[in-house]
Amino acid sequence: MSDINHPILVTGAHRSGTTWAGRMLAADADTAYISEPLNALHRPGVFKARVKHWYKYICEENEQEYLPAFQSLLEFDYHLMDEIRSLRSRKDFFRLGRDFMIFYNALERGQRALLKDPFAVFSVPWFAKRLNCRVVITVRHPAAFANSLERLGWSFDFKNLLEQPLLMRDHLEMYREQMLAIKAEDVIGQGTLLWKIIYGVVRKFQQLSSEWLVVRHEDLSLEPVNRYRDLYGVLGLDFTKRVEKTILNSSTSDNPTEVSPKKAHSIQLDSASSIKNWKRRLPAEVIKRIRDITGETANFYYPGESW
Repeated sequence: MSDINHPILVTGAHRSGTTWAGRMLAADADTAYISEPLNALHRPGVFKARVKHWYKYICEENEQEYLPAFQSLLEFDYHLMDEIRSLRSRKDFFRLGRDFMIFYNALERGQRALLKDPFAVFSVPWFAKRLNCRVVITVRHPAAFANSLERLGWSFDFKNLLEQPLLMRDHLEMYREQMLAIKAEDVIGQGTLLWKIIYGVVRKFQQLSSEWLVVRHEDLSLEPVNRYRDLYGVLGLDFTKRVEKTILNSSTSDNPTEVSPKKAHSIQLDSASSIKNWKRRLPAEVIKRIRDITGETANFYYPGESW
């Protein structure tokens, strides 16, 4: 099967660089960027299935709820009337225009779908097997991840995981008591445990297939052109001068070292400098707590010198 027939899935924990990685890989003119169909607040024009939980787990036992919707999405079938019926604001209207043109251009140009969706991370084997996806999983330092959530005030309700019996059975039962013990106001603790859970599962996935690419956000940030060129080669994408310029513009030292919480999804950063922000923000005792909780999983991706 040619690369053009393989959609690309870019996933990993939210706030782990999935948006930047997805946007940079979609700088290839033959690629259509589709954002977060498994987001619980996704637009119905893009993805027809209802998503009740963040980090929805899909496997063969429940795929009948999602497979037709993903097949439709990968055929770039935009559900215009569903979207029109859901409009509630000017922002919704502009999203309709944006998404409709993404789907229209993808059909007209025969583009390859790139799904950027952190909330698909537990479902990687299903995406690879049932949708023939090439998979890229981003990892970000656990202290940087937890600090980002704290800075934005983004808490995480573990009911989203606990209320998914198939996910608990297949991957997360060992974490049940830890999830139940986390306090609602403890954003650092929530982020740290969520990181441990997600990348504990990703480690299991790495043992299933070496074809699923796991990349550290910090490595992309320090050598963006070379690292993305490597990914382009493995994924069968065309690394042009235009692509290189896009990557350089997103990561140059002329960009700010951090984004405002009001622009949480901006990808214009001084990438090399921004990866150090957590070290100056977090007290030593908080860093130690994060390291103690994430334990062996963190040491696998970030050995001693990374702290």
